[in-house]
This record gives sequence, structure tokens and C-alpha cells, in this order.
Amino acid sequence: MSGNAARVTALTRDLSNKWENTKNYWRDAKAQEFERQYIEELLNSVDKAATVMEQLDKLIGKIRHDCE
Repeated sequence: MSGNAARVTALTRDLSNKWENTKNYWRDAKAQEFERQYIEELLNSVDKAATVMEQLDKLIGKIRHDCE
């Protein structure tokens, strides 16, 4: 599970970098709206999801340990 969290985080970081490059060419009000509506929301959601995935990984590990 934590491997998936790291992968999602890395892919999102890559997308964020590509968005930063895109902003060099797309600088109008629609670009700002897109960033607020989609990019910022995605980044916040991925941060939260990665935290939950790490917590789930710890919980699954504890459950496995307790069942052995």
C-alpha cells in the first residue's frame, strides 16, 4: 500500500511540474480557473489520499502481525 502511495505522489509531482511548464504558455483567466478548480484540488486530494494509504498500510501490517 505504501508503494502505491509513493507512486501516486510521484506521478502527481510529475503532473504538477508539467503544469508549471504549461503555465509558461497559458496565462489567461481560464488557466487560473483551471488551476484552482482542478490542479489545486488534485494536489490537495492526493496529499490526503497518500496519508490515508500510509495509515492503512500500517494498519494492515498490524493486523497481519496480530493474526500470526
